[in-house]
Amino acid sequence: MPKLKLVLIIIYLVNAFVFSQEQQPKQALDTIVIASTRIDLPFKENSRTIDIITSEDIKNSATNNLADLLQQVAGVDIRRRGTAGSQADLYIRGGSFDQTLLLIDGIKMDDAQTGHHTMNASLPIEVIERIEIIKGPAARVFGQNAFTGAINIVTKKELKNSVSANVETGSFGQLNGSLTVGTDLENSSHIIHIGKLTSAGYRNNTDYENSNYFIKSVFNKNVQPIEMIATFLDRNFGAENFYTTNPTFNEYEETQNSLIAFTSEFKNERLKIRPRLYWKRNQDMFLLRRNDPGFYRNLHITDKMGAEVNASYSSAIGVTGFGVDVSKIYIRSNNLGNRNRFMTNMFLEHRFKLLNDKLDVTPGVAVTYFSDFKFHVFPGIDVGYKLTNNFKLYGNAGYTYRIPTYTDLFYRDPATEGNPDLKPEEALSGELGAKYNTPKFTGSFAFFYRDASKLIDYVKDIETDPFMATNLRDLYTKGFEVNTSYNFKMNNLNQNLSVGYVFIEDEVADLNLNFSRYSINSLKHHFTSRLSTQLIKHLNFNVIYKHAERTEGLSYNVWDASIVLTSKQFEFTAIASNIFDADYIESGIIPMPPSNVLFGLRYKFN
Repeated sequence: MPKLKLVLIIIYLVNAFVFSQEQQPKQALDTIVIASTRIDLPFKENSRTIDIITSEDIKNSATNNLADLLQQVAGVDIRRRGTAGSQADLYIRGGSFDQTLLLIDGIKMDDAQTGHHTMNASLPIEVIERIEIIKGPAARVFGQNAFTGAINIVTKKELKNSVSANVETGSFGQLNGSLTVGTDLENSSHIIHIGKLTSAGYRNNTDYENSNYFIKSVFNKNVQPIEMIATFLDRNFGAENFYTTNPTFNEYEETQNSLIAFTSEFKNERLKIRPRLYWKRNQDMFLLRRNDPGFYRNLHITDKMGAEVNASYSSAIGVTGFGVDVSKIYIRSNNLGNRNRFMTNMFLEHRFKLLNDKLDVTPGVAVTYFSDFKFHVFPGIDVGYKLTNNFKLYGNAGYTYRIPTYTDLFYRDPATEGNPDLKPEEALSGELGAKYNTPKFTGSFAFFYRDASKLIDYVKDIETDPFMATNLRDLYTKGFEVNTSYNFKMNNLNQNLSVGYVFIEDEVADLNLNFSRYSINSLKHHFTSRLSTQLIKHLNFNVIYKHAERTEGLSYNVWDASIVLTSKQFEFTAIASNIFDADYIESGIIPMPPSNVLFGLRYKFN
């Protein structure tokens, strides 16, 4: 079987190069401006490693949720406990689930309770225009939690006047339905999405019932547009062995994540100012015994209210980006207590262009204040040199950090004890790389490192003692990554082949620990590939291959595939996941689903 797979891949590669020489490929990235930065820069002008998942990539991804979609990006490690995004932890370049920041249209969705809730904010893919994945140190751009990188979900701007209804059914009793409406009025536009996802579960106590509600509106668009985004994401799921190894507990969890934000923009030839107000809430209810709420129950409600202003100013010496973000966090919890935190983040950066605009240098700094952790300063710098219009060398370095979550500080149960004396995690990170970008081919290569200290782990000396949160790990991480995407044509039909590979090596200081909860288990080798082939004019076939080998030695190979058949008003999809029935684990002791299929039908009313 491995030899057959290798032969098929070689055949696809040969066909790609033979048939592509006579055709002109479609453009994908040339006009994209990175939305998650204060200084507007086209994709190929940035001096960072940034991956873009386009709307076309999403359509050809052989998945119907964000967690599974991000798994197809080399260097992004999604460790799932449940399916359909019920709970998934987000890692970049070997960091922890608390060290990656998720944003929606530039709005920071960090959760002060725990990073386990980061992906609770995942939007339905029907409303996503693209996803920007910023790898490496990002504290001076986004502030805390962007320790190893950040992921920005860019939602669709408008859907004109349209209505689409979608229904899906498949293995494990999956039954999904959604309705997406777009309307473009004289002085406003609106996108509304309502969705429901249900399943009986692929093993005992893994059923789920998820609801998605999304509204994006632009008011007063003919004079001074004001953009509003509102989300409500409800997840109810069996959490079998998510947090324990006891098969008799039958754990259960419910989460609710909501956001409302208002944004506007004022600009002239030199100055752009973008103010924003937002309110984010996450609610988490956990039962250790699903049918016995009185046995053990945790309830946490976290609110974050904030205001921010980001701006840029163009002058003869370059572009200056600056901003301030002020927020207040409240948490009410039967375990963590009732607490609050005031935060202020101030940002300043300037982009110089030298040597006939071939060299760009962008130094910057973030100054942060936390009412419980006081002041911190995190400088950084990006440097790039353009060898040709399409080929660029780049490097960046910076200090980055993470404030302990309330779980790290105050959580307590018979097996775990938080530590209110914890200090922020810190690291010096950097990378050197090169990127090449044309309509036909894009490729990037980067070496990266991260020298981290004060990392938080839960440890103990005696087996019968509870684990205690402690700042004790020093970790040096280094590695490299390669990403390529090749557009071509066969018989005048669009094709794409994308390949990515990341190697990570961790060097941990010898701690002589008897018991540690968070062992280092990065994706030492991570290989991803996707072939999207248009068989006939309205029929696309997609094959996704993922290989993972972790630091502890576990390795697995997973193949997914999909068929998308489109007509003027109908779209039929068939998704086959784990088609060779690989037996593997991503987190804890939880086995991932066996082979399964999902069939979908979408109807568009125009």
